[in-house]
Amino acid sequence: MKISIIIPVLNEAENLKELLPFFRKVKNREQQEVIVADGGSTDGTKEVVEKAGFRFLTCGIQSRAAQMNMGAKESNGDIFYFVHADVRILPSFYEDIMLSLNEGFQTGCFAYNFYSNKKMLRINSWFTQFNGLFSGGGDQTLFIRKDVFLELGGFDEKFCLMEDFELVRRIKKKYGFKVIPKRILVSARKYENNSWLRVQIANMIVFGLFFLHHPPTKLKTLYSRLLK
Repeated sequence: MKISIIIPVLNEAENLKELLPFFRKVKNREQQEVIVADGGSTDGTKEVVEKAGFRFLTCGIQSRAAQMNMGAKESNGDIFYFVHADVRILPSFYEDIMLSLNEGFQTGCFAYNFYSNKKMLRINSWFTQFNGLFSGGGDQTLFIRKDVFLELGGFDEKFCLMEDFELVRRIKKKYGFKVIPKRILVSARKYENNSWLRVQIANMIVFGLFFLHHPPTKLKTLYSRLLK
């Protein structure tokens, strides 16, 4: 089965310089395609992607949901794998996803560790191995069968924030969801730019309002005010 790796970006040239070469060295390369869906970068992202030899798509709006939907629409894979530019995935990701599909799961994600040895971030990452209320965020990278993605209507483009959790919530109402316990690596830059406590408070406030169905635009505005 072919996997389409879809990477939504906005000014992520430096991260892409590190991430994209990885896909030239992985196993089962012939069963993969990489698509970078851009939201209007001004830092040379297009040149980085094209130099690496991968597909570059320009989305008309800055919206991860819209960018990922465009990437899915333009893909040729049987499986979509949504990856953030600042995440470093495992060399075994293809085999890990195929194993989960063979187990009967239609969709899922990975556990993760941060690029940090700070104790509180190690505690945070420990919880990502569980399939709970807060599992399925974009940092965990989401894989999903194409037919299931299309059946669910993809990402809801009204969500300018929490679009990943919104889709996973719909997924879990109908399908089993697999959290692969192997750990990818996730950037800690949000925590480096803010205190651990500040990020936790912001996350809890926004999550709470999300579950109370507050408008996505208000969630994004509030989150931007709470964090640098």
